[in-house]
Amino acid sequence: MIQIGDKIPATTLMEYSEVEGNGCSIGPNPVDTQKASAGKTVAIFALPGAFTPTCSAKHVPGFVEHAEAFKAAGVDEIWCLSVNDAFVMGAWARDQKTGSKVRMLADGSADFAQATGLTLDLTARGMGLRSNRYSMLVQDGVVKTLNIEGPGKFEVSDAATLLAQAQKAA
Repeated sequence: MIQIGDKIPATTLMEYSEVEGNGCSIGPNPVDTQKASAGKTVAIFALPGAFTPTCSAKHVPGFVEHAEAFKAAGVDEIWCLSVNDAFVMGAWARDQKTGSKVRMLADGSADFAQATGLTLDLTARGMGLRSNRYSMLVQDGVVKTLNIEGPGKFEVSDAATLLAQAQKAA
């Protein structure tokens, strides 16, 4: 399992783009985790799936609400990762009104989740391999803080916890 001090896995996530520009076409575009995190401080939070009740009601809105405070604490970007496809993540971004505050990144094949060792096996429920709920602060691709939720919990991966850690690190 990924630990504090480890580099984040070198994988490709997908991001749905609503508009063409800066080398991105409309639709799903690849995001190389190593390149996208290089030289930046990134707040990453991961969820088992898009449109789930807790994630839609508490998790994503908390990060959207605190986006300016994260910026003030030196965080360059906020990433939301979920084992969904880029189209679902794009629809969820519109539903949650994340705008440019939170990048909604699809880990469609669970490559990032598996590489971190932070997986949740929901095959018995017909949902396949998913991501655990967690948050981490990453500086130049290196994990500085890591908050992993226990099963059925929502206590340490929330925006307020990660924001306090970002402010302390600033």
